[in-house]
Amino acid sequence: MRLRGRIAGSIAGAALIGGVVACAPTVAAQAPPAPRPTAAGSGTRVPARPSPSRPAARPATRRAIKVTGAPGGVKAKGAVLADAATGQILWGRDVNTPRPMASVTKVMTALLVLRRGDLGREIRVPKAAVTYAWKYGGETAALRPRDMLTTRELLEALLLPSGADAAYALASAYGPGLDAFLARMNTTAAQLGMAHTHFTSPDGLPYPKETSTYSTPSDLLTLGLAAMRYPAFRSIVDRSFYHLTKGPGHHGYWWDNTDHLIGMYRGAVGIKDGYTDDAGHCLLFEAVRNGRVLIGVVLHSPATGPVAGAQDAARMLSWGFRLPRSG
Repeated sequence: MRLRGRIAGSIAGAALIGGVVACAPTVAAQAPPAPRPTAAGSGTRVPARPSPSRPAARPATRRAIKVTGAPGGVKAKGAVLADAATGQILWGRDVNTPRPMASVTKVMTALLVLRRGDLGREIRVPKAAVTYAWKYGGETAALRPRDMLTTRELLEALLLPSGADAAYALASAYGPGLDAFLARMNTTAAQLGMAHTHFTSPDGLPYPKETSTYSTPSDLLTLGLAAMRYPAFRSIVDRSFYHLTKGPGHHGYWWDNTDHLIGMYRGAVGIKDGYTDDAGHCLLFEAVRNGRVLIGVVLHSPATGPVAGAQDAARMLSWGFRLPRSG
């Protein structure tokens, strides 16, 4: 049984935080997906991704990070940390062991939608999306049946409040239908080289059982690198909230980001959290400090509190940012 955390509410007129409403860019840039990383270990490399804040340096001239020791206090059963700009893996634990990943699944759902590129497409929220989310006890974006929302708006509802209703709506529209969309999720995973990943839902709900949808830290690192190549994706996952004002054909919505790393850890820019009883706390994350971009994964941080995954990620990141360059 999935435990609900914060459930974002539909509102007719929300008060603004500090007088500011989060606004989304309207243009989605296309980017090719990144291939999967190699086996973890000090000195191994994942495919480099340009930093969101600056162009990538030439691999031949960039110095590797000198790895010494390991991050302390990390309780996750599976984890990995890498330099996103160079591809160097800094530390890992059981990086190729499959585990349920909960709502981190939604990153693959978003990636498939982003590959289509039409973020202005209007989609009517089916009643089945709301029924589905409540039937399986998933997080919701409190979508209202028959509201007409754009793909971009549904991605906000998918990635910030972790709406299973938004996942259903997107999968139904872009499959078309859930079965076709799930087939594409698994085909895309195979194309990316995510050999130890399987999807049975577009949202990570424990259906038909807790361990049906699973992945590894290594595979999810590949997925994160692929998704973060899209500026539209990055512009969503690093925000604290999104306010969609009421308009023609839809209600107003206020969606908070369920990723506790955002706002808690300086430099955090995403990516996606998740939780089920069997998966524990999961987090695919990225942060930027002093020009260094680190990306990582934790799977099954213990259920000691809602920030358990973020705490593990913060320990890993702080250790990684302290490492010097070699040479």
